[in-house]
Amino acid sequence: MTEDSQRFTTMYDLYRQRVWAYVVSQAGRQIADKVVSETFAIAWRRFDDVPEPALPWLLNVARTVLRHNIREDIRRESLAGELYAHAAADHAEKVAERLAVLTALASLTEAERELLILVAWQGLSPRDAARVVGCSATAFRVRLHRARKRPRVRELNKDWS
Repeated sequence: MTEDSQRFTTMYDLYRQRVWAYVVSQAGRQIADKVVSETFAIAWRRFDDVPEPALPWLLNVARTVLRHNIREDIRRESLAGELYAHAAADHAEKVAERLAVLTALASLTEAERELLILVAWQGLSPRDAARVVGCSATAFRVRLHRARKRPRVRELNKDWS
C-alpha cells in the first residue's frame, strides 16, 4: 500500500461516519451513502488539495455534492413532469412509446440526456450539437455512443438514429 493510499484510508476511517451524519442531517438517509461516496471519490482525486484537518474540507465537498444532487433531482423531476404532461396530450397509441422514451431519458444523466435530445429531438448533426455543448465533434460522437449504449436507451436507438 502506498503512503497516499494509507493516508487516505486513515482519513476515510476517521471521517466517513461524521460526513455521513452531516449529510443525513441535511438530506436524510436515502441519499447519504451516494453523497459520501462521491465526496470521498473527489477527495481521492484531489488528495493533494485536502488540508489538515480534513473534516471541514470534506464537509464542504459533501455540501457541494449534496446541492448538486438536489438540483439534478429537481431538474429531472421538472423535465419528467413536462414530458409526462406532453405525453398525456398525445393520442393513446403514442402513450406507451412516449413512456418508454421518458423512462429511458430519466435513466440518463443530465449530460447524456442533453446529447440525445440535441440529436434526436432538435435534429442537430453531431458537429452542430458538439458546438452547443462545447466539445469537439469526435468527443460528442463518443459521448453520444456511450449514452445510446445504456440499457433502456439501446431499445430506442433505431428510432433515434
